[in-house]
Amino acid sequence: MSALSQTKPQSESRKKAYRWNRDNYSKIRRQYDIWHFVLSLTTKLWLNQKKWSYLGGYTEEKFIARRKSQAIWIRESLLELGPTFIKVGQLFSTRADLFPAEYVAELSKLQDQVPAFTYEQAAAIVAADLGKPIDKLFSSFDPTPLAAASLGQVHRARLHSGEEVVVKVQRPGLKQLFTIDLAILKRITRYFQNHPRWGKGRDWLGIYEECSRILWLETDYLNEGRNADIFRRNFSNKDWVKSPRVYWRYTTKRILTLEYLPGIKISHHEALEAAGLERKQLAQLGAKAYLHQLLNDGFFHADPHPGNIAVSGEGALIFYDFGMMGQIKTNVRDNLMETLFGIANKNAERVMNSLIELGALSPVEDMGPVRRSIQFMLDNFMDKPFEQQSVSTITDDLYEIAFHQPFRFPATFTFVMRAFSTLEGVGKGLDPEFSFMEVAQPFAMQLMSNSSSNNDNGILEQLGQEAAKVSSTAFGLPRRIEDTIDKLERGDLLLRVRSLESERIMRRLSAIQLMTNYTLLMSAFILSATLLLINKYVTLAVIVILMAAVTGWVLFRLLRRLDRIDRMF
Repeated sequence: MSALSQTKPQSESRKKAYRWNRDNYSKIRRQYDIWHFVLSLTTKLWLNQKKWSYLGGYTEEKFIARRKSQAIWIRESLLELGPTFIKVGQLFSTRADLFPAEYVAELSKLQDQVPAFTYEQAAAIVAADLGKPIDKLFSSFDPTPLAAASLGQVHRARLHSGEEVVVKVQRPGLKQLFTIDLAILKRITRYFQNHPRWGKGRDWLGIYEECSRILWLETDYLNEGRNADIFRRNFSNKDWVKSPRVYWRYTTKRILTLEYLPGIKISHHEALEAAGLERKQLAQLGAKAYLHQLLNDGFFHADPHPGNIAVSGEGALIFYDFGMMGQIKTNVRDNLMETLFGIANKNAERVMNSLIELGALSPVEDMGPVRRSIQFMLDNFMDKPFEQQSVSTITDDLYEIAFHQPFRFPATFTFVMRAFSTLEGVGKGLDPEFSFMEVAQPFAMQLMSNSSSNNDNGILEQLGQEAAKVSSTAFGLPRRIEDTIDKLERGDLLLRVRSLESERIMRRLSAIQLMTNYTLLMSAFILSATLLLINKYVTLAVIVILMAAVTGWVLFRLLRRLDRIDRMF
């Protein structure tokens, strides 16, 4: 939440929709609201797969149009369900590996433009947490918030020492709401995990635990304060990046007091030009700041959208909102080097293993589809020079492949990719010729040269390690061949040969035979019903007609099954 973004007036009808905007929450009401949304969503998803549900017949255009309208409905429903679901929606907007592109695009528009709570409620929370009334703590405290979001709101204030600050106050009853909602969400997650279609290849319980951990961290303003301090310390020797200082004396789990750092929003291009600031330079500084966080510090801002970045009058970048931060493993350099070598050699196995070590891929039982997808990427999308690559294009291609594969990306990786794409969009808004990869190239070269200089023999040692790997594989090959032959002789190795064409024909013949039987049975029922009607046995005729209808429905299902067999093989 930007400390400088303005609250927007809400219509009366919209305010009534926010049933969660209160101090106390009814578990029964929350269960009804949430399950009503989930059941409505699952019904819509089920109908998406039924071609008879499309008026005038199914077409790909109608399918895409329906998903787009559903995406808008999902975003509006999450907004009405309140803070928990707004945050979950924002997290899911990074998960194009799990959700259709239409849903992700709409969820990315999900902003915290929600009604503010009253000044009296804010004053009561400040007094309860800091132990003194507002007038004893601050010489002035603006009752109108600068910004209101789902988790809290920001007020401008002045300390008795004369320092200007912003005070972030958590929304009343937020933790109670989170406790109720997350308990309901866990039951919903179990349902999706056990679903025969939606649960296949997806670790929904793992995703729930990940989201739950992130959400609880965001409710702890002490954690956000620590994040702000670390971020500020990491850029302490860089005069082109600023972040607010934390006033720990006025900070608790529900109160966060920060230095007031005004600036021009980075997406307000006219205001930047009026201030005499160079837009092209700002675009490069944004990318440079993020690459410094990722590669040098291993601690990065996970939500760098335009509302969280401003520019000072001197041209320095100002970062706000440190509730959602990401952290990279300490061995990131070595694994990034391994990834770079794998990409250079177009070796999918090597890239896959390094990405697992980086935490960019979660290993599953069968990594074959993952390896083939990476090889496809290397063969088809890595043919341009490094500096001409587009982060957004690579990300979209990667997620398009991942969406249909049985693996998922951890939150850290998706945060990095979303941040890259967001900053590329911000940079292109400032400078149409901006290239994120062009800014990243010197960092990649420095990373490679540093890795070389850290070794005694540099490139020679790296080549030696590669030669050792090759020789180890070569020396071990005869033994592996011998082990395979031994298993064949013992019968421990089972070879399964499958003829797809024969299997298709057998299934088709079986289905046709069943269809013939049901057709004869339905004809017999219809004939019997006709004779009964002629002889005025109406009740019996109706019963037989119903039996014919049931047989006809089974026959229709067999026709659908026959169509699936033709499409599967």
